[in-house]
Amino acid sequence: MKDKASLSVRQRNILQFIIDFRGDRGIPPTVRDIQQHAEKPPISSTSVVDYNLKALEDHGLIRRDRGLSRSIELVEDRIGELVAKGALHRRRSAHDRATMLRLPLAATPIAAGTPINVLEALQAGTATEMIEVDPRVLGRWADRAEELFALPVKGQSMIDALIADGDIVIMARQETARDHEMVAVWLKGEQETTLKYFYREGDNRVRLQPANTTMNPIYTTADNVEIMGRVVSVLRCCD
Repeated sequence: MKDKASLSVRQRNILQFIIDFRGDRGIPPTVRDIQQHAEKPPISSTSVVDYNLKALEDHGLIRRDRGLSRSIELVEDRIGELVAKGALHRRRSAHDRATMLRLPLAATPIAAGTPINVLEALQAGTATEMIEVDPRVLGRWADRAEELFALPVKGQSMIDALIADGDIVIMARQETARDHEMVAVWLKGEQETTLKYFYREGDNRVRLQPANTTMNPIYTTADNVEIMGRVVSVLRCCD
């Protein structure tokens, strides 16, 4: 294993950014987050980020699954050694691993624009990944974490509700919805899922309304709709 003291300035910057991002948001950054925000001006490309992340892996400071977008895991004992030596710092301790809540996370994004095929894992109420979430962002739901799950968002149709591509929405499991609640909806006939505001229009019509003035609502019958959950919090992908 390489000597940790031989980290380059860029590698220390990236590692510090990962620590700060996770401390602030309770989730690891994506490669794109690092490329855009770890240094000013931004790092030239994601391939440069990937090269330096590989170096951090070689140093035994992080682990990751390259097939997943938010898979960077800090090797805490080795990070602690560098913090103790003053090579890195932690801005606050409130996000210590022991204080975090673990929620099931869908591995494939839910589309906030055009609906996409829903995950079998979501239909079964299971997930192959977990995400750590600061209980402070959940408010009263922190005491009901067993009712929550997390969905990555793809698309811009909820942008006026401040939910952008790459964000993660925290959902409370529920099978019904009131007007104007933001819900994940399974469209049975289309075999698709989508994230939209919910409205009933008459006895058997439902409007699924995007929060984007450039996009049209989805109209369907009530018996074609299965409510999967309601949005209770949002984890922003970046500032």
